[in-house]
Amino acid sequence: MRYEIDHRPVYSSLRVALEKGEQFRAQPGAMLSMSASIELRTQTSGKGLLGTLKAAVGGESIFASIYEAIHGPGELILAPDTPGDILEMHLSGESILTQSGAYLAGDPSLTLSAQGSMRAFVAGEGLFLSKISGTGPLFLTSFGAVYSKTLGPGEPYIVDSGHMVAFTDGMHYSLKQAARGLFSTVASGEGIVMLFSGPGTVWIQTRNTRSFAQTLIPFLPTQSG
Repeated sequence: MRYEIDHRPVYSSLRVALEKGEQFRAQPGAMLSMSASIELRTQTSGKGLLGTLKAAVGGESIFASIYEAIHGPGELILAPDTPGDILEMHLSGESILTQSGAYLAGDPSLTLSAQGSMRAFVAGEGLFLSKISGTGPLFLTSFGAVYSKTLGPGEPYIVDSGHMVAFTDGMHYSLKQAARGLFSTVASGEGIVMLFSGPGTVWIQTRNTRSFAQTLIPFLPTQSG
C-alpha cells in the first residue's frame, strides 16, 4: 500500500495505491474516485455497539467506508469536505487526540473512540475529543494548512482552541482566556485558548471553521418581515 497527498496545502487530496487483497478505511463521503478493481462496503465505525457509540460521541460518523482491492490492484482518491490540508502520521501502538471530525482515513485496525473533556466543552469545542489508537497509517484533515509544534518536557505553548487539530495523548493542557479582563478579551477578538505543556506535539490549522462561518453571515439571505 502506498500513499501520496496531492494539491497541498489548501485543496489536498489523498491518493492510495492498493494491492490486491488490501483494505483501507475512510469517513463516509470522502471518496472522489477509484479503480473498478476496488469494491466498497459499509460497516459500523467502532467494534461492537459500545465502540460505535464512542466514535459517534467523539464527533465521527457511526459508519465507516471500507475499500478493498478485490479484483486486482487499484487506485483510491479521497478528500475532506472543507478546503484544507491532510496530515499524515503513522501510529505505533500509541494514541492521538483530535478535534471533532478531524479523522479522514486510515488503517482499518485503528480504534476510534471518545475522551470526555469538560475543558473542551467550555472552549466551545464540544464535550468530547476523538481518540484514535492502534498501529498503522492515519490521515487527519485541517481547515487551511497545518503545522506542528513539538514541546520539550514542561515547555508551555498556547494554541487558539479553534485552531487545534490534534495532539499526542498524555500531554497536559488547560483552558484560559487569551487576554486579561473581559474588555481586552472582547476587543482583541480572541476568546479561549489552550495552554499545553510538553513533552509532546500539537498540530495546528491556519484557519478557524467557526470564524469563517461568521464572516459569511452578512451575505446570507434574511427573511423579510
